[in-house]
Amino acid sequence: MGKQARLPFPTNTTWRATSNLELVHSDVCGPMRTESLSGNKYFILFIDDYTRYCWVYFLKHKSEVAQVFIKLKAAVETETSCKIKTIRSDNGTEYTSAQFQALFKDAGIKHQLTNVYTPQQNGVSEKKNRSLMDMARCLLFEKNLPKTMWAEAVNTAVYIQNRLPTKALAHKTPFEAWFGFKPSLAHMKVFGCLCYSQVPAVKRDKLSKKAVPGILTGYSMVKKGYRILDPLTNKIQVSRDVVFDEKACWNWERNEPEAIPEELVTDQFEADQNDPEMDVDDEPVRGTKTLADVYERAHVAQEEPCCFEEAEAHQGWKQAMDDEIAMIEKNKTRELVPRPTNRKVIGVKWVYRAKQNADGSLNKLKARLVVKSFSQKYGLDYMETFAPVARLDTIRLLIALAAQKQWKIHQLDVKSAFLNGFLEEEIYIDQPQGFVVSGKEKMVYILKKALYGLKQAPRAWYTRIDSYLLSLGFERSISEPTLYVKKKQAETQLIVSLYVDDLLVTGGDRNMLADFKAKMKDTFEMSDLGQMIYFLGMEVQQTHSGIFLGQKTFTAKILSKFSMENCKPTSTPMAVGAKLSSQEGHEQVSEADYRSLVGCLLYLTATRPDIMYSVSVLSRFMHCCNKQHLQAAKRVLRYIKSTLSHGLKFSRNEDLKLIGYTDSDWAGSKDDMKSTSGYAFTLGSAMFCWSSKKQSIAAQSTAEAEYVAAAGAVNQAIWLRKILGDLNLYQKEATEIFCDNKSAVAIAKNPIFHGRTKHFSIKLHVVREMEQAREIELIHCNSEDQVADIFTKALCTSRFIKLSKELGVSSMEAKEEC
Repeated sequence: MGKQARLPFPTNTTWRATSNLELVHSDVCGPMRTESLSGNKYFILFIDDYTRYCWVYFLKHKSEVAQVFIKLKAAVETETSCKIKTIRSDNGTEYTSAQFQALFKDAGIKHQLTNVYTPQQNGVSEKKNRSLMDMARCLLFEKNLPKTMWAEAVNTAVYIQNRLPTKALAHKTPFEAWFGFKPSLAHMKVFGCLCYSQVPAVKRDKLSKKAVPGILTGYSMVKKGYRILDPLTNKIQVSRDVVFDEKACWNWERNEPEAIPEELVTDQFEADQNDPEMDVDDEPVRGTKTLADVYERAHVAQEEPCCFEEAEAHQGWKQAMDDEIAMIEKNKTRELVPRPTNRKVIGVKWVYRAKQNADGSLNKLKARLVVKSFSQKYGLDYMETFAPVARLDTIRLLIALAAQKQWKIHQLDVKSAFLNGFLEEEIYIDQPQGFVVSGKEKMVYILKKALYGLKQAPRAWYTRIDSYLLSLGFERSISEPTLYVKKKQAETQLIVSLYVDDLLVTGGDRNMLADFKAKMKDTFEMSDLGQMIYFLGMEVQQTHSGIFLGQKTFTAKILSKFSMENCKPTSTPMAVGAKLSSQEGHEQVSEADYRSLVGCLLYLTATRPDIMYSVSVLSRFMHCCNKQHLQAAKRVLRYIKSTLSHGLKFSRNEDLKLIGYTDSDWAGSKDDMKSTSGYAFTLGSAMFCWSSKKQSIAAQSTAEAEYVAAAGAVNQAIWLRKILGDLNLYQKEATEIFCDNKSAVAIAKNPIFHGRTKHFSIKLHVVREMEQAREIELIHCNSEDQVADIFTKALCTSRFIKLSKELGVSSMEAKEEC
């Protein structure tokens, strides 16, 4: 009697309903401390066991449960022609009242009650309650909505969960199980976002506002429209004529729409709404614009339409769609055929993009017809999808080589490249919106070639261009499948690097280069962009003295996006001795804003190795960022503000010897005491390959940390040597890799220090193996000469500037005549 415990509950359901309404679970949740907009304090759930479809009703008092059940019973039994056979609930007085029991008896409904203090026996309802409240809580927090909107959030959560796949139905949705067809999600928007509903003409005069701001609070179940809350009157109306700004929200403190940053207005109104205030005096306050200003500027800015109806009203976008269809027809991509009865037809949609020049000005309007590939099925509509893309290391290597040889790099752009890929599968698509053939509305297209959006489209294009380049006599690199070399009498004459639909071409034979361009134009619809000046957001300046890579325009955009144009510059991207941690109790900040900022900085490292370490550290806290991390990220912005025009300069140098540097700190991470590895490789005058990465193991000594870092550098060196060999730049001697730790160098050369190295992973001993094979040579250097030191720790100003210059980071010079 003194040790008796509760008996275990079964882990698996032993019985499930086999038809609609055979068993209905129910539970009441409440009372809530805050009344809803309608004054409700409770909600009641009814869940059909067979389909898992859920209904929710909101109550002011528990005594209303019986009345609500009568409404539900009438509705579902009329809808399905089935009868409710069993109700399962807890022992709450709302279910055991005389009124409820009489109701069950008259309708012949069996009532199953759980044992006292045993909610596990009503698990379906209890779990649904928890998941709905979790989702409702997140919906409210995401847009900083008041607690009075809890009922709207719960109602929306039920609406969403009825349309999400569930394991209980073998990953079908409750909606499909109940109604017999799949739900449409095209109408769904972000809960709590700012929106504008049209005021009917009969309710306004000619000078009144045509739309009023509101907040999306859900979807009407009785009308085909959205439930819109007027935050000024707290009244909800249903409207179908609504325009949404899903990034914006209502400012409840000022009782007005949240202001949108001026610098982000032209970028599809993608405003950062949750940028926290920083306790740093030299960081400016975010500039803002009112929504009236937003709409005024919208007429000036080249906005990208979000739907076909918007694009159709603009002559420029309409012409872009006409050009896309003309390209598809010219390429003989599709053929109109009767709708098949035994194959699924895939939908299509229009995607719009305003392409910009290097200076940010408008280049052209591009409309792309894409396939809704989410409905494709593996094994039926597609098989393999992988297609290689050139690595930035390879592109920078090509630029370094061109600078050494004084070659000019040319750029080719294949128009609508994916339309050139041949398909092996039989794919049918709908006719695109706005281009349905009159009199043949029920017919569909069968694809002869790939179309954008298809899962196999990138692979189909790569297969096509790969086979074509090989037919022209190019040799594909074994180690980099997007690098092609054409030789003449064992000498490299032409090199092509493929990045999706962009081709970078360089070489010493101008006639061969011109002939290659002519053949490409004969086979593909393409643009010859001449000498490369702008590629993947990088500005390229090719002069007699070398090649400069920079991202000045992109850097300015980052500063503008995060309101740091007028910030106080700093001389280093990270303070000396700075140690970031996820465990310290700093104020939390918006993860979306932080990720956006770090993502921009990561892209900037393509030409800025000097910020690589700082960005690498910041990227470790994407899922647990706080105010300290955001301040550190903004310090990087202050540094790039002071070095706005900096980039990489590749100069001519007779020495084409590959040289590497490797370094590591020790136990630099405060969270797990792991070390950071860094390496860099040069081929001539500037570094073209670098890395800063936290190690996967906790090193027990500085020698082990340095040896782990060396192993990573050796693996990279092996790959680079292979690529250089494919380019006829064979490294006849062992590649020198400099390391400032004598013990690590000694371990690489001989199996010494057994007591301290016996636990090393076997893969680390690639260093020793490559040493013995004379592929690499690990050489000790003084710490003062260790260039990779900049990738492993925060440095003082003088040393940081010194190492940055050794990396090849410098300011863009005045453009010379080519």
